[in-house]
Amino acid sequence: MTSFTFALQRDVIVATGKDTRSFLHSQLSNDIAGLAIGATTHAFALEPTGKIAALLRVHCVADDHFVLDTDVGHAASAITRLSKFKIRVQCEFVATTQTVVALRGLTAELRSDMLALPGVVPAWRASDGAVDAFGDIDAKLRQGSDDDYHAERVRCAWPLFGVDIGITSLPAETGLADVAVSFTKGCYPGQELVERMDSRGSTAPHLLMRLPRVAEMPADTLTATSAVPGEKYVAGGTELGVCTSVAGDYALVQVRRACLVQAEQLKLS
Repeated sequence: MTSFTFALQRDVIVATGKDTRSFLHSQLSNDIAGLAIGATTHAFALEPTGKIAALLRVHCVADDHFVLDTDVGHAASAITRLSKFKIRVQCEFVATTQTVVALRGLTAELRSDMLALPGVVPAWRASDGAVDAFGDIDAKLRQGSDDDYHAERVRCAWPLFGVDIGITSLPAETGLADVAVSFTKGCYPGQELVERMDSRGSTAPHLLMRLPRVAEMPADTLTATSAVPGEKYVAGGTELGVCTSVAGDYALVQVRRACLVQAEQLKLS
C-alpha cells in the first residue's frame, strides 16, 4: 500500500476542568494519570459489566485539557457513559464532529516527520504507519478513496466501533487490549472482569482477527467462499465466526473461541 491521505469524519470531545486528568483516569481503561502533556493513547470507557461503551483516542493537551475522539456517531454515548459517574467533579465535555486528515501507509521515517507537526497525532498502532492531522496539512501524498482507507484499516486489523466491535463486546474480544488497557493502573468501571480474565488466562467467547478474504485451507479440505460482511466465515468446511468487514485482501472476523487454533493457522498460511 502506497502512502495516501483521506478526509475522515471523527467525533471529538473536548474535556476541560481542574479534575479532568484524575476523572478520566478513574473512568478509562488505560493510564491517563501518567500520560505526558502532548502524548496520546487509546482507551475504553466500559460499563460496570465490562462491556464497551466507547473506544476513545485520548490526547493530553494540558493537565486540565484533554481531547478525546471516537468513530463518528458515538460521542453522545461516550459522554453519557462518562457522565454517569461525574459527581462533584470539575470536568466538562463539549462534543463536535470534525474532519481530520488521515494519513495512511506511511514509512516509519515519514510517520515520525508528520508527528513533529502541530495538530498531528498517532492513529492505530505505532507499526501501522498511520497518523491523523487536526487541521490543514500539506503532506504531498496522493488522495485516497474510501476503499483505500478501509483496505488499510482492515489490513492493520483496526476495528470500527459499531461495525467490528460494539456495546456487547468485551475488551478481550477486540484485539486492542495491548494498546487500550493498562493492567497496572487503579480501579475503573469494568476493571474487575478485565483483570479477572487476564489473571486467569481466560479466552473471550470471540476474538476479532484479520483473515484472508478468500480462505484456502490445505488441499484435502474445502475452500471458503469470498468473505461477506455480516455472513459466516467458513474455512475447511468449518464456520470460524462472523465476518464484520471486508476490504482489500483481508476480512475482519469475530472468530469463535473453539476455532482460534484453526483461524491462527489460516492467518499464518
